[in-house]
Amino acid sequence: MEVKEDMEVKEDMEVKKEMEVKKEMEVKKEMEGKEDMDVKETENRKRIDYGITGIPFFAILLLCFFFFIYPENSNRILSGIRNFLGTEFAVYYLGLGAFVFLLSLYIAFSSYGDIVLGKPDEKPKYSFFTWGSMMFTAGLAADILFYSFCEWISYVREPYVESLGRREEWATAYSLFHWGPIPWSFYLVLASAFGFMLHVRKRSKQRYSEACRAILKEKTDGVLGKGIDILAIFALLAGTATTFSVATPLMAEIMQKIFPALSVRELTLLILIVTCALYTFSLLKGMMGIALLAKACTWLFYALLAYIFFFGGSGQFILKHGFLALGKMIEHFPTMASYTDPMGENHFPENWTIFYWAYWMVWCVASPFFIGSISKGRTIRQTILGGYIFGVGSTFVSFLVLGNYTLSLELFHRLPVLAIYEKTQSLYETVVRCLETLPFAPFVLVLLLLGMFAFYATSFDSIALVASQYSYKSLSEGEEPGKKVQGFWAILLILLPIALVFSESSMVNLQSVSIIAAFPIGFVILLISFSFLKDAKKYMKEEKGRD
Repeated sequence: MEVKEDMEVKEDMEVKKEMEVKKEMEVKKEMEGKEDMDVKETENRKRIDYGITGIPFFAILLLCFFFFIYPENSNRILSGIRNFLGTEFAVYYLGLGAFVFLLSLYIAFSSYGDIVLGKPDEKPKYSFFTWGSMMFTAGLAADILFYSFCEWISYVREPYVESLGRREEWATAYSLFHWGPIPWSFYLVLASAFGFMLHVRKRSKQRYSEACRAILKEKTDGVLGKGIDILAIFALLAGTATTFSVATPLMAEIMQKIFPALSVRELTLLILIVTCALYTFSLLKGMMGIALLAKACTWLFYALLAYIFFFGGSGQFILKHGFLALGKMIEHFPTMASYTDPMGENHFPENWTIFYWAYWMVWCVASPFFIGSISKGRTIRQTILGGYIFGVGSTFVSFLVLGNYTLSLELFHRLPVLAIYEKTQSLYETVVRCLETLPFAPFVLVLLLLGMFAFYATSFDSIALVASQYSYKSLSEGEEPGKKVQGFWAILLILLPIALVFSESSMVNLQSVSIIAAFPIGFVILLISFSFLKDAKKYMKEEKGRD
């Protein structure tokens, strides 16, 4: 018995020792895991460029302070600079737009168009619809919805448009022109350059300056390169602030029908916060989350257009007047692209064409980078022409259906649209009144609201992703930025729009932000374009040498 008891005691001792050894091993593994996590976190921190991240951050805080404390002075200064640039440098903005559009066609139909963004035998990662949806929603999708309804209202009383005759036709034609091939060409030329940089040259620095390396060479890593990248972040933040502040009041106007007790300002703030939460959630889910949300947005978008076309009672007018306006825009495209108002009689170019070119230029920091990154496996020709087909095509359909519907209400005396606008001086209220003429109007308003929420979310998750990539000194191909960095940018992007809402900035002052930021960005766009042509030509010679 005693021997048996001794054996049991020994077994217990051995079991306890085994348990202790296991615990020690587990503790050791946990410690090693924590050490690995600490090492990785330390390495990630070392990779972050605090200058690129910090300088725009403090600059935005400073801008927010001035918008809050000195709204009138800030707006007056912005307007003064904007008027000077729009008047004195009209040829610069308009000439840049025409040049980049022609350059896009040259690249697409020349030997440059044959270059595959990746390995020569690589296939596209995304289907055409998924790729097109992400590209379209990464642009100005929410603003496209808003302007589609009311753009013609802004033009129809312009002295220059009235002087052309048949003002309704010209108003629709100019709507297509300002959202058509020229502004999209900014995206597509730079998307090709960034896609080449990322997928062919496989550069680890995912920044504006890196796309200039073929010309700047070692200066890319110096003060000049840093300056270009900081300028790019400023432009990105300016574009973010402007686009958020353009269409959110329409969403607030719709929501006030649902929550009449809340003020427009309170609802606008709520919209900004909810949108920020949506795009942050989508962003942290990675590219699959962005792709899924983009496809859902596109289906919502086309569902809205189909409902208005088939059930709005204006289908025939939409087709006929839309076809006429499209033909007018194509016929007069060169004149529209080069009209500078040399005698200063109407200020139409600086009020509209220059503003729109500038508006799209400041978005050229984020959207083309995103389009380039998702175009892996496509040729440059497919990227440019596919972008025109899906991007410009979807934009035109939106303006032709939504714009011609609201125009038909005025022309066929179903609703005095212009009289409502003159009385209220609010495009947002006018658009809501137009939508209320549709069958099941509350359903349409909710559908539009959901679409705009989703479009904003998909636009800004791509912007936050690109901004996060800017924060790193280097990122390998396919590597995504850390979640903390992405979260930081998701919050930062919302600060300036909130400041603009509380400062009650007018549309003119919001336009000023874009025009001012776009002025230096134009030079960088040219630098990137010529750097791409130089580097791509060298690459084609290298490939011929290998063959």
